[in-house]
Amino acid sequence: MAPEPASPSVGPKPAVLVVDDEYGPRESVAFTLSGEFDVDTAERAAEALGKIKAKAYAAIVMDIRMPEMDGIRALEELRKIDADVAVIMLTGYGTLHTAQQAMVGGANQYLRKPPDVSELREAVRRQTAQTRLRRQQTKLNREAQELNRALKREIEQNEPQIWQSRAAVELVHDLNNPLTVVIGYSSLMAEEAVAISQTNQESGQRLREYAHVVEKAAEYCRHLSENWRRASKNLAEFAPLDLVQLTHEVRHVVFFSSVAIKIEADAEAWVRGSRYDVVRVLQNLFQNSLDAGATTINATVKTAGGRVEMAIVDNGAGMDEKSVARALRGGFSTKDNGTGLGLGICRHLLGAHGAEFQLTSRPGAGTTVRISFPVLHRE
Repeated sequence: MAPEPASPSVGPKPAVLVVDDEYGPRESVAFTLSGEFDVDTAERAAEALGKIKAKAYAAIVMDIRMPEMDGIRALEELRKIDADVAVIMLTGYGTLHTAQQAMVGGANQYLRKPPDVSELREAVRRQTAQTRLRRQQTKLNREAQELNRALKREIEQNEPQIWQSRAAVELVHDLNNPLTVVIGYSSLMAEEAVAISQTNQESGQRLREYAHVVEKAAEYCRHLSENWRRASKNLAEFAPLDLVQLTHEVRHVVFFSSVAIKIEADAEAWVRGSRYDVVRVLQNLFQNSLDAGATTINATVKTAGGRVEMAIVDNGAGMDEKSVARALRGGFSTKDNGTGLGLGICRHLLGAHGAEFQLTSRPGAGTTVRISFPVLHRE
């Protein structure tokens, strides 16, 4: 193997760690990557784990078969130290099944040993780029969590029932989930962009679909801000809404078509209201269920007796009567990073729509939310 000349770039080379107990293969891989990457080596898993604790690597190239601690066990320990770094496992003949186990255990890619030079370089380039994206997303998520904690402290110190002073806090709360969607789908698009370089038509179609979802989530964020601006001026834009179609849209766009959310509904159910306010309600209610550990969320929408009746039933942890009462008042949350605003926002918005809101819950038996809208009779 010969090192490839480094391409001109701004900033330091990405750091890569090569882990292999055999001197020849280890140094060969390191030499191959040295022109483009800042390469360190380790001959034992324990030594590698020590280096990973001391330094943030963009990628780790590791042999599966090693004495003392094999690659599978090392991968498990590695993930406790760094959940974001890309790991490429090297597998020799007869260890393909083990390599597949490594993928299940958290590896990002595996290559046959000895690896093809160009394939190795391309794999490390791709995986270092993915590490950078994951680290960016982790940083943004961490900042969002810290902001939530700060907001929660602020709410506890001030009167939670004064809506005028909480408007800005609510806006940030509502933007958290759709912005996470934007970040998540942006990462997916970046991964697909790599495949696009090989002119793959199917991947191109997926990329367009992801882009469409990102666009809708970003549009939702924009409308949230606009709705708060209008709310401060008492301007409300109500229009005919199909609650069934809107529920499906929230499941698909905001919750990545989550299999946990199941919808049983009439063909359509029309109400009059603000599209983005109703989306906010559904987003908050579904997210509360997921945060409570629900693995099944059944949403039903039916029209009966001049009302559109919606029920959201989950199998999450549930709450006792005291917790339910505090949650409905606002400023209380069972989540470490929660602001306690979600249910208060829902009740406030639904009240503006003339809708009735009821919540029942029992510890260990999940939570049921029932919403009743006045039906909109269409010509």
